Amino acid sequence: MASIGTSKLGVMPEVMGFSHQELSLVMFKKFKLARKQLLHQNLTFTNRRKNGITRAIAPEATKATGATSSSVPLANYVPVYVMLPLDVISLDNVFRNQDKCEKQFKELRAAGVDGIMVDVWWGIVEANGPRQYDWSAYRSLFQLVQKTGLKIQAIMSFHQCGGNIGDDVFIPIPKWVLAIGENNPDVFYTNRAGTRNKECLSLAVDNQPLFESRTAVQMYSDYMRSFRENMSDFLEAGSIVDIEVGLGPAGELRYPSYTQSQGWKFPGIGEFQCYDKYMRTDFKEAATNAGYPQWDLPDDAGTYNDIPVKTGFFGPNGTYLTEKGKFFLTWYSSKLLLHGDQILDEANKVFLGCKVKLSAKVAGIHWWYKDASHAAELTSGYYNLDNRDGYRPIARMMSRHHGTLNFTCLEMRNSEQPAYAKSGPQELVQQVLSVGWKENIDVAGENALSRYDGYAYNQILLNARPNGINKSGPPKLKMAGLTYLRLSDKLLQKRNFNTFKTFVKKMHADLDYCPEYEKPAPLSRSKREISMDELVTATQRTKPFPWDEQTDARIGGILAEYWDRLLNKFFLSN
Repeated sequence: MASIGTSKLGVMPEVMGFSHQELSLVMFKKFKLARKQLLHQNLTFTNRRKNGITRAIAPEATKATGATSSSVPLANYVPVYVMLPLDVISLDNVFRNQDKCEKQFKELRAAGVDGIMVDVWWGIVEANGPRQYDWSAYRSLFQLVQKTGLKIQAIMSFHQCGGNIGDDVFIPIPKWVLAIGENNPDVFYTNRAGTRNKECLSLAVDNQPLFESRTAVQMYSDYMRSFRENMSDFLEAGSIVDIEVGLGPAGELRYPSYTQSQGWKFPGIGEFQCYDKYMRTDFKEAATNAGYPQWDLPDDAGTYNDIPVKTGFFGPNGTYLTEKGKFFLTWYSSKLLLHGDQILDEANKVFLGCKVKLSAKVAGIHWWYKDASHAAELTSGYYNLDNRDGYRPIARMMSRHHGTLNFTCLEMRNSEQPAYAKSGPQELVQQVLSVGWKENIDVAGENALSRYDGYAYNQILLNARPNGINKSGPPKLKMAGLTYLRLSDKLLQKRNFNTFKTFVKKMHADLDYCPEYEKPAPLSRSKREISMDELVTATQRTKPFPWDEQTDARIGGILAEYWDRLLNKFFLSN
């Protein structure tokens, strides 16, 4: 589900390719060195204190700082959800390990967690044939979640599980849909070499009646309508508070431009995914209507693991800066906008009047963000440049449907990324959250990698309230919610879970858990359609809102954060 790269992209050792034996040896050596440096640093602090250089030593690592519940208005509260394992419902549509789940849910609830998020897999529920829905396992899951007092964020997962970072199980889209694709492979996204991607259906068939006389959009709409009918009791009881609509690979509104199963490795620029016959025809018609019948799709944009400078399209004075390149990128990104708009409109009609929020996820493509070409964003469908905003049109489109923009990589810092990737996760988060707020929509988010350290949590806390807690009323800026990725035995280990519980308390601004906080109003009908011309006006780049340097609800003290940073630095250096 995550939208990040591999190897040195994250800080968790299990994603770095160590064997258990190698990992133990590396960690032992690094621990000894880190402990030595930390003790030296602590001694330095202490000596400076004795010599009068500083008045106070840093707070103890276990002591959390921040406002107290007696002085903070509820408007500062940010609800926290936890993503369930990808296979909490098995491929054969069974809710296994119910006793374990109940125990875990109770632990989450006792920790103050507001709810859970779960993928409701299309490939499981409608596996047996068109309109043959089986919701029984998900009903059992929802009953248990409701029993333990947690709220539910349900993802309409119209994509495959498998092939992306963090996917440790395989759940394909319905087999009968794949069978149609065997006879007509152009229903899938296709790169220039002709390789098909079966993670999800191409947006080019949104309105093609190729699936037992239904279009792709009609299949998605029927699925969501069946969900509403079969989960009406949970909706009416207020247990389901959010419907996240899957709009592409990993559930994200993007093209599958970087896929591990096709050989992509971080920080490759990825590839455009528009070479199926339907997209080719659409582009040719658009170019001809614009007076350029000779124009064709790019043939100089490289392959998955290229870097921008090695390609004609993304290099200095590259094709992306020419009229032909601009036309293509406008077309490519516009198709993505229309795709999201149409499916969210269907979702709005299905859940009209329900007391739920609608949301959609945008991927955190942070690598090459600091390159002039923003190549990885462009291949994903985000036409974002230093002088052009590729995200505000998405936020404006979502505002029409009263949608929440859910963004990823909230825990990442620039200092954790390798210099050669020209990553800018901090600036990217600021840009995307800011345009959401400027379009007056709710903005929520997720971490990209499972992290258990205060250093990562503090970055999330900063992004959740960029200008801090307001003891007099609502904070100037605040996210609508945070979904932690994901529930696991490792998260529930005593030390990790104690830190996580402190994090949840800080997200709540040190207020007590408030079960009535998340009570969405009945969903209103989508507003009037927004023309493409109106969306294009949103591409004018504006400055993001200012961020504080650090959160005012920090977990731990300076020494604790130093320790986390030191360990992270050692892991990243391998």
